[in-house]
This record gives sequence, structure tokens and C-alpha cells, in this order.
Amino acid sequence: MRGETDFTNNDIPLPKYLQIEPVGQCNLRCQMCAIPFRQDGPPYGPPAFMDFDLFTRLIDQYEGLETLHLQGLGEPMMHPLFFDMVRFACERGINVSTNTNMTLLNEKRAKLCVECGLGEIHISIDGAKAETYERIRLRGKYDKVVRNIRLLQQAREASKSLTPRMKLVMVIMRQNLEELPDLVRKAHGWSMEEIFVQHLAHDFGESSLPDQYLPMREFVDEQTLFEENLEKVEKYFREAREVAVELGINLRLPKTRMHLHPPGTPGPKRCSWPWSGGYISYQGYMMPCCMVSTPDRINFGSGALIPVEKLWNSSDFQTFRDQLSSETPPEVCAACSIYKGTF
Repeated sequence: MRGETDFTNNDIPLPKYLQIEPVGQCNLRCQMCAIPFRQDGPPYGPPAFMDFDLFTRLIDQYEGLETLHLQGLGEPMMHPLFFDMVRFACERGINVSTNTNMTLLNEKRAKLCVECGLGEIHISIDGAKAETYERIRLRGKYDKVVRNIRLLQQAREASKSLTPRMKLVMVIMRQNLEELPDLVRKAHGWSMEEIFVQHLAHDFGESSLPDQYLPMREFVDEQTLFEENLEKVEKYFREAREVAVELGINLRLPKTRMHLHPPGTPGPKRCSWPWSGGYISYQGYMMPCCMVSTPDRINFGSGALIPVEKLWNSSDFQTFRDQLSSETPPEVCAACSIYKGTF
């Protein structure tokens, strides 16, 4: 889907929250991630990095931007100018955070994480055991991730800095459910302030899904907690909550049963993303949210070619919002765990 450049009579101000994908490729191949099925970067073409000039032009267009999250399907620290991106935004008074698999960190980058102004770093770890982590995060090395967390701790201590704050992000599924309580304990030992546990983000169920993503649909069907015994799920969730309370760490758990929206529910109450948050791929494509993941599923045009305000208020994006506000949402939304209330 490509956006028109005309405005409607109900223009929506550009959001204060923006998420940008700096990199569209990764150094790992994670089971629950669509990256292995994308043809971005080597060996299919040049590195899938956002052009720094495009990045600065995009940021400058979001007047009054308060929060920038540097995350997409790729690993942000692969970008050779990642820390320059962070500095550029921070110098404009923007709060910056990022997601990382932490495998590319070293002493120099740990120091840069502290010095560049990065406010928060979300570290993806999907198992308390090396075997589980390395089965889910293919090519990942659990011991290396733990070592790199320590490097970041040491860099913060050396600078007497509380930032970047560290948050652990875990994708919960059938194969790692039983390790959740132990991962809470480990996160506390790593000085994490919060653990954000999310369900598999998307079931890739839309009929228009490009064929290369069909294996993702099969993986979700196999690993979703929807297919797990509810008593078993609640047993490990309950234990994890008790450990978190004991250790004084904030734990966020997903719901495991769908929430149905009553007829007449306003669109932003079904999902606020298309009204309150921007998401732009490394190529510059504007998408309705980060959950879509890839612009070949849906996008409203390129911010590299068209001013972002025109894309944000294009007729295509407005039509998308109208459909999301109806009882028949876009297929890509109906298949999403945020829309279902299970993220």
C-alpha cells in the first residue's frame, strides 16, 4: 500500500513518540523473528542500514518529538553510526532508547552507551539457560551476552551514571515458559530495573501475507501459549510474580487470552499506535506500527521522498485508521497481539 500526498479535513498532529528501524538485517537468526525471511542486506544486496542523512531529515521533521526508540527487526548496533544517531537526537532534547541482542557490545561500545546520552537499553534474552537461549536465538552465545551485560554495568559504575537504564525483554513461548522464574532472578542479578515479558507479537494470519513468511505462521502456531495448558501457564506466571515481588523488580506479564472489543469501541482504544506513535523502516517507509515489522506487508509511502506529515495524514493512512475504528479491522491488525490484547 502506498500513500497519497493529499491531506484530509481531519489532520492529526505528528506524534511525540517515534520508532525508527536503523538496521534491517541482523547478526542472529531468531526463531520468532521475520528477519530470516527478509531479503535485506547481504547476501541479497548492500547492508540494510538507514542513511544517516535520511535519519537526520526525518528527526528534524518531527517538531516537538519527545521520545525516539531505535528498534526494528535488525540489530541496531550493527549500524556504524548508531551512536551518532543517539547523540543527534539527544542533543535535541529527545529521550532515546533502543533494543539490542547485546551480542555486539564490547568495552568501547559499553562506554559509548553511557557517554552518548542513551536513556534506556532493552536487552533481549529468551531463556535462563544457555541451551534454551541458543536454540531460540540461533548463532547467539549466552555466555557472551552475560559478559556484555557485565561490561555495561562496569561502564555505568565507572562513570557513576544511572543510564542507560537496563530492561530485560523476553518473548514468552511454550519452549521457555518454565524458565521464566529463573530469568527473573537472573535479571535482578544483572541490575535490571524491569522485565517486560511479551507474547509472540503476531500470528501472521492475514490472507495477503507474502509467501516467504509462511514458516513464521507455522512457528507461532507451534509455540503460542494459546495452545498451552492454562493452569501450567498460570503456575509459572504466579511463581515469577512472587520472585519479582521478593526481589523488588518490576515484572510485566502478557495476557494469554484474547480481549474482544465491544461494538462501537473507538479506534484508539482498539490500538492507539496509528494515532499516537510513528514507525519508519530503515528504507524510510512509514508503517502503521512496529508490529507490522516489514514494509512489504503494508506501508504508506516513503519518508525519503515525501514529507512525513503528508504520509501521516495521507488518504491511505486515514482510511486505515477508519477501518481500524470499525468492526472489521485491517487483516494485519486482526492478526496482531496488541489488537487482541495479548501482547
